[in-house]
Amino acid sequence: MLTLLLATAAAGWQLIPGDWQDGRGPDSNSVVIDAPAGLVVVDTGRHPAHQQAVLEAVEARGKPVAAIVNTHWHLDHTGGNQEIRASFPKAEIIASEAVDAALAGFLKRSRANAEAYLASGKASPEQTEDARLDFAAMDDVADLRPSRPVLASGTMTIAGRSLQVHLEHYAATAGDVWLYEPKAKLAIVGDLVVGLVPFMDTACPQGWRAALGHIAAAPFKTLIPGHGGPMNRAGFVQWRKAFGNLLDCAAGTATRQACIDGWMRDAAPFIPAADHDRVPGMVGYYIDTRLRAPLQENARYCEGGAG
Repeated sequence: MLTLLLATAAAGWQLIPGDWQDGRGPDSNSVVIDAPAGLVVVDTGRHPAHQQAVLEAVEARGKPVAAIVNTHWHLDHTGGNQEIRASFPKAEIIASEAVDAALAGFLKRSRANAEAYLASGKASPEQTEDARLDFAAMDDVADLRPSRPVLASGTMTIAGRSLQVHLEHYAATAGDVWLYEPKAKLAIVGDLVVGLVPFMDTACPQGWRAALGHIAAAPFKTLIPGHGGPMNRAGFVQWRKAFGNLLDCAAGTATRQACIDGWMRDAAPFIPAADHDRVPGMVGYYIDTRLRAPLQENARYCEGGAG
């Protein structure tokens, strides 16, 4: 991994790997991209330690952050926007406008549930800290909403660098942004790819499957997922197949356990040993709450749903 980080830094971009400790919410992967007018930071994590790692990578490059690109509004990808912009207040935020519906829907419900859990006295100190970080991010809507919204797929000039910016409707969220940099043949796709398990909390599975087809059409050599290590094209093909197999299994007559076992088999190269024991429960949860949920609930996050 260290060799890869050094090589990518020399190539004009640098990965700051996310982390996910037991009992804590995750931090996304972040990517710092060199551009003529400064640096572009893709996703900013949730925890102060991750944000500090991003700022240290920025400092090492000796340029200001000119733009933050959020691949989607989940707080493990946007929670550091405020901290990055505290150091670089002129940095624009480039993202989809899906966060507005999330603030009125999913995030509002999530906050109410978290506040009730904190009031119960059952939360660990780590859970309490994570909740407080998330509340602070939700309250700071100016650093969640885009100052330059992505309304459609196309080429955008960001900090003087031309990037192919893609917008996927109703996939992992109602509006997922992913980038393709042709010179480096680099795709940065957020949670449209998550190594250990697709995070389906706000997902429209059918739209997500279509989005993976659009990513496959890009001639990338390296793909940075929202969580987990970089993938080459063969790795992405294998992960995409595992994703499709999971959706097909859940849509059929196989048992819940068979679908879990299928994911553990098909996605084995992407599941770290430290996460092996918790992934089956997560897959089962998404089967119950998304893939085999009642039709109305399953459609909540698809076009026309309540959100």
